[in-house]
Amino acid sequence: MYSNSGYLCNIDEDIEDMDRPLVITCCGIYKLIHRNMMRTTRPQGRLDYQLLYIISGKAYFYFGEETLTASAGDLVLYRPGVVQLYEYFLEDSPEVCWVHFTGYEAEALLDKIGFTDTISLYCGASHGIQELFRQMIRELQLKRPCFEELLTLYLRQLFAEVQRSRLEVSSNHYRYSKEIASAIHYFNEAFSQEISIEDYALSQHMSVCWFIRSFKRYTGVTPLQYITTIRINKARELLKDSNYSIQEISSLVGYDNQLYFSRMFKKQTGCSPSQYREK
Repeated sequence: MYSNSGYLCNIDEDIEDMDRPLVITCCGIYKLIHRNMMRTTRPQGRLDYQLLYIISGKAYFYFGEETLTASAGDLVLYRPGVVQLYEYFLEDSPEVCWVHFTGYEAEALLDKIGFTDTISLYCGASHGIQELFRQMIRELQLKRPCFEELLTLYLRQLFAEVQRSRLEVSSNHYRYSKEIASAIHYFNEAFSQEISIEDYALSQHMSVCWFIRSFKRYTGVTPLQYITTIRINKARELLKDSNYSIQEISSLVGYDNQLYFSRMFKKQTGCSPSQYREK
């Protein structure tokens, strides 16, 4: 079995702390590799909350007479005082993250992401969620200065990632988000270069018309309008915070023709680059 975990007090201590908003007591990852099965039994439950995230495979949770089979992308919650009984089997190739936490804000945060009337949620596979668990493990293991403050920030970020993932999974508005998110990342990285929308779409094996239509549906603007906004916003920063000439700024943000740059800048901001700098 592969196991990587970290503890606030260097041991798995069951803590209830309602004097602070949020306290992370321990966090870890389990993955069965050789062991045939693993069972966790806590007849009295715990004083704190436990949130489990299934990275891959399956895990089985027993709530009274009910058996919950959780698969990749599922979250399972145990509230304080709830009897805990769950199992992992090697044949299901389970890999599971878990975190224990307490605090007077815990219940409200869980309600916000959808745990009001349920013990499980589906948020989909998310590398970001996995990485946040690993960040919490590292902070608990190393205990560098300010680690407890960072732990609470990572857990809050994890809740936000869960909420975002659930919205993206449930909304048709995001069904093309993977392709469009890649385009947004590329445009923000390469805005200073010459960018052909047609060439980009074809390089990603997408129809040009489909890409433009989907991009606008996702962002509210066309790819060209999006790139222009990036360039003009960057130009505004340089005009305000640097001593570059307007011609140099024009080149730095992707416009070889200074007159064209000035026209686009005025169209976006209502004033010329020189007037903006004077302001």
